[in-house]
Amino acid sequence: MSDLPKCRLSTWSDVDAWARSLAAQVRAAGRTPEVLLGLTRGGWVPARLVADLLGVKRLLALQTAHWGVTATKDGHAALTERLTASVEGSTVLLVDDITDTGESLALAADHVRTEGRPARLETATCLHVAHSKFAPTYFAEEIPADRWVWVVFPWTYWEDLRALSARALPEGKDAAGVAQLLREGCHLTVPPADVERALRESAASSAQ
Repeated sequence: MSDLPKCRLSTWSDVDAWARSLAAQVRAAGRTPEVLLGLTRGGWVPARLVADLLGVKRLLALQTAHWGVTATKDGHAALTERLTASVEGSTVLLVDDITDTGESLALAADHVRTEGRPARLETATCLHVAHSKFAPTYFAEEIPADRWVWVVFPWTYWEDLRALSARALPEGKDAAGVAQLLREGCHLTVPPADVERALRESAASSAQ
């Protein structure tokens, strides 16, 4: 199916390695922050892991929205949850899972600088796509622009699988057929039982 994106299924081992890489880069630069900010939803888990590795106790969150449906752009990034605690005069590291277009992280960084007035603000992502308009201060892995894939993170597995399975269902017909299409069209290998569950949950959600 031409509208199915190429995907990459990441694992918790990948996430751990990315977090350790980010923490090592921050330590090597001698710039351990006083505050970690997780850009939710995708940056919340990486931010918590990096905070643990760096020994940072203060962990806050803010949220932007950009990708409304798996691998489908939902307009421009919008700030949906603002800073709710002061970071004025603090050194801050803002963490997200990936910079793809870069709009979400750029918007969040501008908000933190303007509203939070930190002494220093740096940014970090697990993955950085080379075509992104915003380059984070630190990133664990770069994806070349000509090798773009939709990354399925452990925390987006079911959300992405529901969306992709629903898109593949008209041609795939059933869970086994959808699993085959995802394997061939997305390079995403998942158990048919997971596809069946995803389709069932998607149908139930649509019926509400």
